[in-house]
Amino acid sequence: MKAAVIVFPGSNCDRDMKVAFEQSSGKPAQMVWHADSELPDCDLIGIPGGFSYGDYLRCGAIAGNSPIMKEVVKKAASGTPVLAVCNGFQVATETGMLPGALLRNANQKFICKDVDLKVVSENDRFVGGFETGQVARLPVAHHDGNYFADDETLARLEGEGQIAFKYADADGNVTDETNINGSCNNIAGIYNQAGNILGLMPHPERLISEQLGGTDGKTLIDTLINSLN
Repeated sequence: MKAAVIVFPGSNCDRDMKVAFEQSSGKPAQMVWHADSELPDCDLIGIPGGFSYGDYLRCGAIAGNSPIMKEVVKKAASGTPVLAVCNGFQVATETGMLPGALLRNANQKFICKDVDLKVVSENDRFVGGFETGQVARLPVAHHDGNYFADDETLARLEGEGQIAFKYADADGNVTDETNINGSCNNIAGIYNQAGNILGLMPHPERLISEQLGGTDGKTLIDTLINSLN
């Protein structure tokens, strides 16, 4: 199993993602610079969190037009799994790999804390290690995590099982009070229609050990890696 992690100027979770992939797979993951025009041979692509290009214009807008992303889009279209976290989620929407957009948090503040998430989908590739309806806990750290899509898109996401996680409480209740950033329908993460791309604002790569405070992130990444072995 070969994994590649895309690195942009301003990425700050690329090493975390690399460590998480390597811990789960036992194999080295390759860092790929944004200006490269070719991807290495890989079975999995990670688009990490951070502040690519300083979040100028819109978060992820410049990164989405970088040379390497043209190859990532092609590779994803051929079925290669992509894990797009936080800024990576923003980049994935900017490239059209995922529908919708990430707007400024409704409270206009940077949010950094652990949150409870309800597992909504049955996508075995990414969340097969959880039960549908189970509550997972992952950290968030974003200023622009307010997921937005038009009504037609939201209805399709809900109806076709493309919502991965929703912000909830510890009992799995999805309410206005648990919606930390104003996202439509409390959405914290979504899949593309083919189910091989997961974009989410919470950071699974930051919770892969009890020493870090929990292992729900490890469960997600282990599930993804195991699906490729």
